[in-house]
Amino acid sequence: MRIVKSLFALLALVALIALEPTARASESDFNGSWDLQVHGGPSQANFSAAKAWWLSVSGAGTPDMKIQYVGTPDGSLDDITDSSFQNGVLHYTWKSRNGDEHIDYVVKYVNGHLEGSVTNPKGGTVTFTGHRVPKIDEHDDGSWVEGKPIKLFNGKDLKGWTGVKDDKATGWSVKDGILEVNGTANPRNEDLKTVGKYWNFELHIEYKLCPKGNSGVALRGRYEVQMAADYGKPPGMHGTGALYTRILPAVNASKPTGEWNTYDIRLVGFEVTTTLNGQKLYDKGVITGLTGMASDPFEGKPGPIELQGAEIRAGVGPIQFRNIVLTPLTKGHSMKGN
Repeated sequence: MRIVKSLFALLALVALIALEPTARASESDFNGSWDLQVHGGPSQANFSAAKAWWLSVSGAGTPDMKIQYVGTPDGSLDDITDSSFQNGVLHYTWKSRNGDEHIDYVVKYVNGHLEGSVTNPKGGTVTFTGHRVPKIDEHDDGSWVEGKPIKLFNGKDLKGWTGVKDDKATGWSVKDGILEVNGTANPRNEDLKTVGKYWNFELHIEYKLCPKGNSGVALRGRYEVQMAADYGKPPGMHGTGALYTRILPAVNASKPTGEWNTYDIRLVGFEVTTTLNGQKLYDKGVITGLTGMASDPFEGKPGPIELQGAEIRAGVGPIQFRNIVLTPLTKGHSMKGN
């Protein structure tokens, strides 16, 4: 019996030693790209449960660590210059461009994912979970077949749509076959998304901006193609046609405010092709992460089509949409015309 007990004790010790490497995360475990699922908290300064953030870490455990971040408060792709590890925990600080604001993040590596928290300077704490960005081995190689087009907007009401944060869809209305959001009463209108979720597709959407208007359409609820009142300006990462802060358009093909613009956007895997008013902006551009408009953090799954309603200044508006049609792309047989 004594020998048996000793054997069990030895086996237990061996098991404990075997588990030890996984119990103690190394700094290099943080390396990679992560979709951050926000769990909630106060809504000030974009600390919202409706948001999804993104984090990329490379060189962790070396003097050349590099961190990029997309999230609160403004959704840009930011290079983080202030970061460190303390007892196996990653600390990094987002700073505003003029340096008068900073937000501190604390992140742990736990069993293959990240667990983090951030304190809102205006009060309250938000937690989030980081999921590794999945590998999507799908390419726009000519093998994708168009399915039956889906009219996402029926021209009558908001059927098939809902608010991103809740079902109120604050600020949105339908009039004379036009879907619009108006900033006159509330400059912080809610984003709108489809109830349905989609994977690979072609999207046709027409929009008209007011002076100083700013909006966007998020593919799968993750990747924003920008709409801005910037007619005549050079193309930019924050300008019309950009996959926001990710892919620069070849031209700014927008029309003057008050005129209808037409996007035709094709998404296969992580490859996106965008045409605006008949001019191709980029062809099979590779998406490398979420943008600031993201509300759905799970990049390996279908997601909604999302329209931005939060960037209209008080007293300015409306921003209008029409003819929103999505055509699924599959490897199967064509359903077009059936």
